Amino acid sequence: MTGTTRSSADLDPRRRRILVRAWRRGIREMDLVIGGFADAEIGSLNDAELDQLELLMAEEDADIFRWVTGEAETPERFRTALFDRMRSYVPDFEPSVPTSEGQAAKQ
Repeated sequence: MTGTTRSSADLDPRRRRILVRAWRRGIREMDLVIGGFADAEIGSLNDAELDQLELLMAEEDADIFRWVTGEAETPERFRTALFDRMRSYVPDFEPSVPTSEGQAAKQ
């Protein structure tokens, strides 16, 4: 995946800006997490959820990455239902290697 798969034609200007920012994070892992979440849910987020998402996206990508992967404790201000939903969009970042049985195993 190289970026958004969602059309922004039906979105208001605020949602369009958020969608673009979600896919241009600075590190690819966060593009996939926040961008994937935005693709799927941007059209249904209410104003309060959009506020939460914009607040989160103002944080450093490395910090967000550690929070969504569980490497670091998520700050209280981001422990929201929206953040929990976004965490469900975290892909498996662990590389797989083939085993002797032909199945992929995690390193």
